[in-house]
Amino acid sequence: MTDGNGVSPLDAHLGYWLRFVSNQVSHAFATKLAARGVTVAEWVVLRDLFERDAMAPSALAERLGMTRGAISKLADRLAAKRLITQAPDPDDRRYQTLALTPAGRALVPELSALADRNDAEFFGHLAPSERAVIEEAMKGIVRRLGLRSIPIE
Repeated sequence: MTDGNGVSPLDAHLGYWLRFVSNQVSHAFATKLAARGVTVAEWVVLRDLFERDAMAPSALAERLGMTRGAISKLADRLAAKRLITQAPDPDDRRYQTLALTPAGRALVPELSALADRNDAEFFGHLAPSERAVIEEAMKGIVRRLGLRSIPIE
């Protein structure tokens, strides 16, 4: 759909509406996390480490589609907050492993509840069938384009 000059309006694009909603959802979640002293990127790392005993930073970077440098910075910040440990790998001292501390492990369910609440605030009004259609459409785009990077901003 274009105007008389052959230029489509901003809101004629599905990407505009996706970004409009995404920005609001992301900002609201980031605000909730900030109140607990954690960023979205830190939450992603904590949540992923919650599933495992320990992991090499390089493996975590690969899993999350992030650079090793980004993981290193996040790990340093989370270690300073005493939410993860950075320990030498017992099999090869040149490498380290990342693991949640007891405080980090206790925090993840609380942050997960914030994520659930944020999701409900924005999407709780949708019928399960509507939500399923939107979710499958988004997952289909991710699969088709081979997208891998976890959204952290």
